[in-house]
Amino acid sequence: MSAPRPAIEAVATTAQRLAVLLAAGVPPNASWRYLASVGRSGVAGRVVDAAARSGDDGADIAHAVAEAGGTAASAEAARAWRALAAVWSLAIETGSPLAGALREMAESFRATGRLQREARIALAGPRATSRLVALLPAVAVAFGAVLGLDTLGVLFTTVPGWVCLAAGSLLMLGGSRWSARLVRRAGVGDPFPGLVIDLIALALAGGASLDKARGAAAAVVVRLEVVDAATAAEQARRADSVIALARDAGVPAAELLRAEASDLRLAAQTDGQERAARLGVSLMIPLALCVLPAFMLLGVAPMILSVVSSTFDVLG
Repeated sequence: MSAPRPAIEAVATTAQRLAVLLAAGVPPNASWRYLASVGRSGVAGRVVDAAARSGDDGADIAHAVAEAGGTAASAEAARAWRALAAVWSLAIETGSPLAGALREMAESFRATGRLQREARIALAGPRATSRLVALLPAVAVAFGAVLGLDTLGVLFTTVPGWVCLAAGSLLMLGGSRWSARLVRRAGVGDPFPGLVIDLIALALAGGASLDKARGAAAAVVVRLEVVDAATAAEQARRADSVIALARDAGVPAAELLRAEASDLRLAAQTDGQERAARLGVSLMIPLALCVLPAFMLLGVAPMILSVVSSTFDVLG
């Protein structure tokens, strides 16, 4: 069974189709109607239908996209659709060419999707290792039973067995939670690195001033809950140095900003790969401190107790 596509790739597909229709001269509202007529299923279908109805009613399409996309099963998918809404909203607000804006953002979303795929592949090995070692105590108990030793009887009917069972279970629980936390931390990262910087470049393409482009880009991502205010401010500050460079050199800032956003995505990809590589080593800590002692308590100790008990019974 193949792994599911990153949610952001479905958003990229929708953005690319819209870009093609708009570049061919189809009006913005009609573009959503044509997409709705294809009859897509899932969240993408709901988003396209809601946007088409909103356009026909003269309502805010970006709001409809953000609201319908918010019904996605995962927070990541919801944020991806709200990111598309932010692009649409900013392009309408600043008069930026919608086709070019959507095409650029589709490429950006696909790059982010590739980043997420690579991170998922890199984490697959450590995740599998974490699950495998968690089975060791159960394997030990089963192995003892195969050898004809009463390991289960020792664990559940004797005081030393109860002590081993309680201590081993606590160690397994702690090790499992520790490993899960390490895996989650390794997967944490900004799903939209450089988005605010890309949006500033988009606003500049519509003729907005540098200050207006900066403010509008940061405001729209916060309003549509794509990123929080702190992240938006951080990316906007990073864009400030690029904007200052463009002013000093007397060159257009848009291309420099796009290059900066691309660098951020590359840095995020490298950081994700490094976290995944470190995870393989980090998982050895709960293995050594929790899982292996639990293996001894739940598997080896009951076998030893069972042998000792059988020996005394024979001697008695």
